[in-house]
Amino acid sequence: MVLPIYTYGQPVLRKVAEDIDKDYPELEQLIQNMYDTLERSEGIGLAAPQVGLDIRLVVINLDVISDELPEYKGYVRTFINPYIEEVDDSETDVQEEGCLSLPGIHEKVKRPTRIRVSYLDDKFQPHDEWVSGYLARVMQHEFDHLDGVVFTDHLTGLRKQLTRSKLQSIANGRFSCSYKVKARR
Repeated sequence: MVLPIYTYGQPVLRKVAEDIDKDYPELEQLIQNMYDTLERSEGIGLAAPQVGLDIRLVVINLDVISDELPEYKGYVRTFINPYIEEVDDSETDVQEEGCLSLPGIHEKVKRPTRIRVSYLDDKFQPHDEWVSGYLARVMQHEFDHLDGVVFTDHLTGLRKQLTRSKLQSIANGRFSCSYKVKARR
């Protein structure tokens, strides 16, 4: 089932999400719904707050961009209770980012290219690993959602000012996009 994506202005996007355990109600169905939502909205990552739930759950599908980045062929993963444990900020990269919760906004964001993450997979097996490159960027973007952060929070002061009116329009429900949303009205 495709879920509505909560857009900028919804309070859940600014909450710090809570850990869950394997007894979380209908978790398997929720994960499937999040993948369905991600596919329908043509995104590559989706965090639970973006579908209105303040829990630490993220789905990422980089297989959809494997034509451009073949190293991600078949990369479809679920992250339960993920955290960024360590950041290697010796090397950073600036790339344009967008977000399903901020339709129509695309800005260049500087991020470290290598991070250490911990999480549980969909079988509740623990993982602790270093990731780098584009995957590290996507994880930082999605895991930020779990801490009440959106990508525009990382912009410089001037860029933040330039996006303020666009964000306000989204918060007021004045935008259009091709997927189902739940805007604050």
